[in-house]
Amino acid sequence: MTSSSDRFSLTRRLPADHQAEALRSDVLKGLTGRPKTLPPKWFYDGRGSELFERITRLPEYYPTRAEHAILRERAGEIAEAAGAATLVELGSGSSRKTRLLLDALTARGTLRLYAPLDVSEDALVAAGGALTADYPGLTVAAAVTDYEVDLTLPGEAPRLVAFLGGTLGNLDDAGRRAFYAALRPQLGPGDGLLLGADLVKPADVVVPAYDDAEGVTAAFNKNVLHVLNRELGAGFDPDAFDHRALWNARESRIEMRLCSRRAQTVPVPALDLTVDFERGEELRTEISVKFHRDGLTAELARAGFDVRHWWTDEGGRFALLLATPSPQGS
Repeated sequence: MTSSSDRFSLTRRLPADHQAEALRSDVLKGLTGRPKTLPPKWFYDGRGSELFERITRLPEYYPTRAEHAILRERAGEIAEAAGAATLVELGSGSSRKTRLLLDALTARGTLRLYAPLDVSEDALVAAGGALTADYPGLTVAAAVTDYEVDLTLPGEAPRLVAFLGGTLGNLDDAGRRAFYAALRPQLGPGDGLLLGADLVKPADVVVPAYDDAEGVTAAFNKNVLHVLNRELGAGFDPDAFDHRALWNARESRIEMRLCSRRAQTVPVPALDLTVDFERGEELRTEISVKFHRDGLTAELARAGFDVRHWWTDEGGRFALLLATPSPQGS
């Protein structure tokens, strides 16, 4: 019998300086653009990840509970429909909710490999050790990578690619098209894509999920400024910005922003940059697109996917869908 350590491997697919260079590039582009923007991935240092875990437990924040409820109820159906030998998870993090899928796939007897992909080596190592200990027949082949720049899929077919948590909604239209275009050519007959998608609902339900009464989301939003101060020597005063979460009805998305409370100039020495903010000027830090079933199904069809199954929680707030490559898209 192999030991758990023999069943875990980790591949580093990113250059050692990838994160530092990506941060510099994103910040330079985002802070010199109009409007000013930053990608949401820079929320997630250690403190940011802890704050997000708190957010998922807040009464206002429904997506995590809704997705978990679907997985708890439907994991067996997903496993039956997918029949996967390999489960690939994009942005796996701690892999906690993935255990419901792992339970169902291992119970069905098809799964041989779990391949989590994430930028955090620490998260992958911690998850890999726990999973190989708890699933004696499972091999875990983790990869430190960024699916936005390297979407190479490991493992043998049939593969199930899981992209959970509604993270698809953090990509704009162009970003989602690029994601599908990178993924679709790698999938063959029998492979599947399991997507988590937050659904359109009234603004008075969506907005509080991103602007909770306790102020945890505000701290999470401002954490990106702490990251820039630490990593780039920037001079942001987080208290000089207010957290805002706005519903953009035209784009069907929540936008998280940081609003400058005064006119100010912020140095970013690592980039030889100074950034001027007018009073009331906003820095957009995240979008979270909400989907209608018909629109997302059509979007996937244009990208070469057929939606085979669509599951929602009892309140119809969140969806998990299983899509397969369209024959004409091969």
